[in-house]
Amino acid sequence: MSDTPKIPQTEPRFSATFDKNTMSEIRRAAATGIYDIRGAGAKRKLPHFDDLLFLGASVSRYPLEGYREKCGTDVILGNRFAKKPLHLKTPVTIAGMSFGALSGPAKEALGRGASAVGTSTTTGDGGMTPEERGQSSILVYQYLPSRYGMNPDDLRKADAIEVVIGQGAKPGGGGMLLGQKISDRVAKMRCLPKGVDQRSACRHPDWTGPDDLEIKIAEIREITDWEKPIYVKVGATRPYFDVALAVKAGADVVVLDGMQGGTAATQEVFIEHVGIPILAAIRPAVQALQDLGMHRKVQLIVSGGIRNGADVAKALALGADAVAIGTAALIALGDNDPHLEEEYNKLGTTAGAYDDWHEGKDPAGITTQDPELMKRLDPVKAGRRLANYLSVMTMEAQVIARACGKSHLHNLEPEDLVALTLEASAMAKVPLAGTNWIPGVSQF
Repeated sequence: MSDTPKIPQTEPRFSATFDKNTMSEIRRAAATGIYDIRGAGAKRKLPHFDDLLFLGASVSRYPLEGYREKCGTDVILGNRFAKKPLHLKTPVTIAGMSFGALSGPAKEALGRGASAVGTSTTTGDGGMTPEERGQSSILVYQYLPSRYGMNPDDLRKADAIEVVIGQGAKPGGGGMLLGQKISDRVAKMRCLPKGVDQRSACRHPDWTGPDDLEIKIAEIREITDWEKPIYVKVGATRPYFDVALAVKAGADVVVLDGMQGGTAATQEVFIEHVGIPILAAIRPAVQALQDLGMHRKVQLIVSGGIRNGADVAKALALGADAVAIGTAALIALGDNDPHLEEEYNKLGTTAGAYDDWHEGKDPAGITTQDPELMKRLDPVKAGRRLANYLSVMTMEAQVIARACGKSHLHNLEPEDLVALTLEASAMAKVPLAGTNWIPGVSQF
């Protein structure tokens, strides 16, 4: 019998740099020679609203009684220049998502849900559908670099115009709609060949800078007889300067989209590595408005990963006037629902992780143009689910505002917040919990 001691085996150790997802992507790239395309937003963990907490009222603050004292939720958007600003009952709006990326029933359901709670929905690349306009009591018309589906008559039918410079998932990049989703109807609306991949431009064809944007906004005001509010939407990258220039160009409303915001389809590397989180973008944007004396005069809508009433309340406390939801709205309609698990498995994925929206095979009937799949989505029932979700978000935000002693959601302020991490404290410019310290702002 040997006296040599047995050396214990160490457990296999995976690399934090070359984790399973990274190695899988390397193998996929090596096998195909093309970059990965997907929908949805960033999947990496980012500083977000969960890193902030509210300071509810106690002895030093006086809370409001939820059953007897009102807490307002309404918001007016676009009262800087427009003759007919938008009056919304809730500060939660529906972000722009195109017909083409989404099915006709999905766009109709978004309009139904938003209208039921008195808020707005937004068109997207590809133009306005009759179902969307018919079911949306307040509809914002997106004016995009591609001009796909652009129709001046439809623009006049809208309640507001949103000039899209960029979006959070791909600031500086154009959109994609692959051929399998270019149906006869989509092709006709976009003046494209059926079944051919569509790549949208990354910048508008008729201007090169903020001075030209000012001219374009003036043109749109003339077309709409100065009635419609004009939004400018930017992806979150350099929010202070972008917001300041949008205000200078004459925007009534600025929409700021963080990198957690979704997309119908773009490069994976773009989604995960370009732009900044919405938590990091709000305070510079608000600072720009304050420095110009335009805070609350030009409204700020923020988007990118808004999920619940707490997120809404935190965004408003940091200085936003409203929020927009996209991915969350699709989940409310039925996207990635566990009852479709078996069908997601057939597509090589699982409920909650399905993001191949560009393939047009969505079993929920939402991100598809397949006639049989589209039949699965009942726009009336889906719209009702969305309305329920929007109502819950609004009530959740009210609960928090009342606990902080506020009689309106817009009375929430940075003083009501603390941060759990150094990163969130520095980004949101609120104290680290239990201290008076804000990194880079105050002394410890």
